[in-house]
Amino acid sequence: MAGVVNISQPPLFRPLPGRRKLPHTSFSVKATSETPLTPPSSTTSTKEVPQSTPFAAPPNFKSPEPKRFSVRPDKAFDILGASLSLVFRLGTGVFVSGYSASFVAKDEIPPDQYALDVAGFKVKETSKLGPRPEKPIEIYEFESCPFCRKVREIVSVLDLDVLYYPCPRNGPNFRPKVAQMGGKQQFPYMVDPNTGVSMYESDEIIKYLVGKYGDGSVPFMLSLGLLTTLTEGFAMIGRMGKGSSYTPAKLPPKPLEVWAYEGSPFCKVVRELLVELELPHIIRSCARGSPKRQILYQKANHFQVPYLDDPNTGVQMFESAEIVDYIRATYVQR
Repeated sequence: MAGVVNISQPPLFRPLPGRRKLPHTSFSVKATSETPLTPPSSTTSTKEVPQSTPFAAPPNFKSPEPKRFSVRPDKAFDILGASLSLVFRLGTGVFVSGYSASFVAKDEIPPDQYALDVAGFKVKETSKLGPRPEKPIEIYEFESCPFCRKVREIVSVLDLDVLYYPCPRNGPNFRPKVAQMGGKQQFPYMVDPNTGVSMYESDEIIKYLVGKYGDGSVPFMLSLGLLTTLTEGFAMIGRMGKGSSYTPAKLPPKPLEVWAYEGSPFCKVVRELLVELELPHIIRSCARGSPKRQILYQKANHFQVPYLDDPNTGVQMFESAEIVDYIRATYVQR
């Protein structure tokens, strides 16, 4: 060991519990990080979907092959701006709770197991996760809100899968729904279908999540009160205004599924667009140390994020810039 690092169909609708018992509707999605995944025959593909779906991939669409550590030239400033958050937030949301890494010889890790190669060694990564929810936590929020970002960071730290309902400014679908469920348009708003708990207030949501699905302790960078909120705001300077205003889009019958984590600038630009188009999506959290990295590695014969799996069209693909192009071509209202 050379070294060790330790760093502590139409949509189905059902009622969601809230602080007020008001009639409302919501997508019903059952998924967990333990969901069995069948590896496709190649790293990118277009799955067969029922002919009844009104959505389809763009004409002549072909999923791109993943390219490691590359940025499409026209997206260079976008990625640079999204990377500023890593500085202001000191990497919060990049590592899973209880992350530990050690350098081992290459032959100590089987070839069918995900591991990062560094200078002739492989990096063996582990984490310490709390209880896993059976169903994804549901969160109503939008990208450019510092209070929402705090909650997204703890989601990555706890390695939770979350069904996000985007609530951009002037969004017609989910902003009104939050007021209907909880009594006011305030964000973030969390619903845990596993326990029936729903709540506003980012700090309260964080305390709830670490108590229920973590070790009970709030990470240092999320425990600093006003300083946490200020640095969350500074983290968005490079992408100011992105992911905040609604762009008319076609609402799909099923949420899109994105493998991503909050600390990645490549994932950030994809999520900004999902929020602007008000597209419900499940984030399969896979920060460093997440066991879901191995699941995606087996699923797609490769690990790289973001990775999009669109059940409405059957498209599965890597590459953030191309994912953005695909989402625009498929869902923007024309």
